[in-house]
Amino acid sequence: MPRYEFRCRSCGDTFELSRPMAQSSDPASCPAGHTDTVKLLSTVAVGGSSSGRPAPAAPSGGGGGGCCGGGCCG
Repeated sequence: MPRYEFRCRSCGDTFELSRPMAQSSDPASCPAGHTDTVKLLSTVAVGGSSSGRPAPAAPSGGGGGGCCGGGCCG
């Protein structure tokens, strides 16, 4: 289930809630009971590998793809 981060405008507390995506925009109360909260934008890291090592670089060396790399330019 996705986790959403919220911040309370009244007390400044930041907290997370797990809820279905269909309820992602529903109002949320902070742990102190205040209802003036906003949902924060979260960043998601995509890529890499589970081994912790960087992914291998793509091979370089001419040819392939793109207009000027594919020979379609004058």
